[in-house]
Amino acid sequence: MNPDAEDRRPATEDRLRAALAARAALVTHHDLRHDAPPQGRSWGVHRARRVALAALGVAAAVVAVCLLVLLPGSPLDPAPAPPAGTPGITEPPPSAPPRPASPSDADPSVIGQP
Repeated sequence: MNPDAEDRRPATEDRLRAALAARAALVTHHDLRHDAPPQGRSWGVHRARRVALAALGVAAAVVAVCLLVLLPGSPLDPAPAPPAGTPGITEPPPSAPPRPASPSDADPSVIGQP
């Protein structure tokens, strides 16, 4: 930097400081106004939304768990076992010769009892 620029810097700073001080002297306490007190709900809209979304999420989780546990065919229910099949017969039973039913072969004591 050249020496002229160095000499101007303090003079410029002094003029700026004087201008800012004069401007600040123009503002009084009567010019300043108080902020208005906050109005509306004590909770913000964003906070109420967060609480509502959290409640909806918890309700959805409870419904999902209830549906998984209570509905038939849910993954928590074991699959029913298939019915047992009839066992196969490997050999036929011995066939007995048919006896003729004749009245003479019947026991009279069994038939005649009241």
